[in-house]
Amino acid sequence: MDKLKKVLSGQDTEDRGGLSEVVEASSLSWGTRIKGFIACFAIGILCSLLGTLLLWVPRKGLHLFAVFYTFGNIASIGSTIFLMGPMKQLKRMFEPTRLIATIMVLLCFALTLCSAFWWHNKGLALIFCILQSLALTWYSLSFIPYARDAVKKCFATCLA
Repeated sequence: MDKLKKVLSGQDTEDRGGLSEVVEASSLSWGTRIKGFIACFAIGILCSLLGTLLLWVPRKGLHLFAVFYTFGNIASIGSTIFLMGPMKQLKRMFEPTRLIATIMVLLCFALTLCSAFWWHNKGLALIFCILQSLALTWYSLSFIPYARDAVKKCFATCLA
């Protein structure tokens, strides 16, 4: 468990610079990090569900849906900042193994909002939200060793 705490909080690196000492001195306790993660993740899920329900509200439903659904997904991703810290989270998001997934997630966030606010197209907004969910799933699987390979093999077996 201590090793997991060290890896997630970014304390597992050998290279200790002055900046990392400042960050460690002002960091949250492990219990506070877990509570922050759970709260932020729950808010993200709640906003995504609320956004889905607001899609069918007349007139402003599409705008509310796009904002709440996208904000919910951003909050869900942002919840891991409590576990890793902001800089380590950004570094890990743009590692070569998850670069394409990160770009797809960010692109789907932008396209969802564009389809709601500029194009006013509910169907397109819904498609981009589905793509948002798929991209987030693929992004999340990149943190689990061999999970992407397992999913690929599962789909290959099912489609063959």
